[in-house]
Amino acid sequence: MSKKTLLNSKDIEIILHRLACQLIENHNDFSNTVLIGLQPRGSYFANRLAELLKNEYQIKNLQLGFLDITFFRDDFRRRDAPLAATATEIDFLVEGKNVVIIDDVLYSGRSIRAALTAMQSYGRPEKIELLVLIDRRFSRHLPIQPNYRGRQVDAINEEKVLVNWKGIHKKDAVYIEYK
Repeated sequence: MSKKTLLNSKDIEIILHRLACQLIENHNDFSNTVLIGLQPRGSYFANRLAELLKNEYQIKNLQLGFLDITFFRDDFRRRDAPLAATATEIDFLVEGKNVVIIDDVLYSGRSIRAALTAMQSYGRPEKIELLVLIDRRFSRHLPIQPNYRGRQVDAINEEKVLVNWKGIHKKDAVYIEYK
C-alpha cells in the first residue's frame, strides 16, 4: 500500500484557526453553544479546537463533551469482533443549546446519524451543526453535509483517509492510503 500526504502539520494548524474563527463568527462567546467530539477520533480534534478557542481566542466558558456512539451505530452487530465502547463525557445540559458535533472524517454519514440518535439521550438541542476536518464528499450513504469543513477530499471507496495527531502519532498529518 502507498500513501500520499493530504495535509501536513502547518496545513492542519491553518485549518484549525480558520474553523475556530468560523465558529466564533457564528457563536460569538459560546454562551449558548457546546462542542461535542465523537469518540474516539473526533475527541482528539475537538480537544485541539477547544484548546485553540480558549488559549488563542480567549473563549472563557467553552463547554466540551465527548460522545460514544458505539451502540447507536447500525453496523455494530455486523462486525466479526465485538466493538469496544469508550466513555461518554457530557457533564452539561444540551437542552436548548446549539450543539456542534465534531469528527475527524465524514465518510458515509452513518457515524453522524448514530450521533444524532445518541444525542437524544441528553436532551433536545436548539440546533445541531457538524464540523469535520475531512469531508469525503463522494462516499456518502446518507444525506448528511457538514456546516464546517477543513478540507474536501475526492477519495474513492477503496482509498482510506488516515488522520494523525501529534499527541498520539508524534506529528499532525492527514494521509490518503491507496491499495
